[in-house]
Amino acid sequence: MLLHEVAHARSGDKGDTSDISVIAYNAMNYPLMLELVTAERVQQHFAAFVVGDVRRYELPQLHALKFVLDGALDGGVTRSLNLDIHGKCLSSLLLGMELGDVREPSGFREFE
Repeated sequence: MLLHEVAHARSGDKGDTSDISVIAYNAMNYPLMLELVTAERVQQHFAAFVVGDVRRYELPQLHALKFVLDGALDGGVTRSLNLDIHGKCLSSLLLGMELGDVREPSGFREFE
């Protein structure tokens, strides 16, 4: 299962830092995201792009996780020669992260 099956994302960028918020479609999937979408896994997922730290912030009232990716934009959107390294592009790439087989009765819930 891919992350986009249980969540959508919003993103932004400032200088060389990108932030991505991942929001569960269904509140029942938030615990699954807490368990499987860690800062370490996000850092591994973006190993080719992100040279700095990845920090995760939990937003339980919104059923969301916010990730701040330092050194993610190759010097910044206006300074980089890479046209595709922007916050919006990175959020789409993050939604393609593999979560594994979580279609167990206690795991994944269809969005309602």
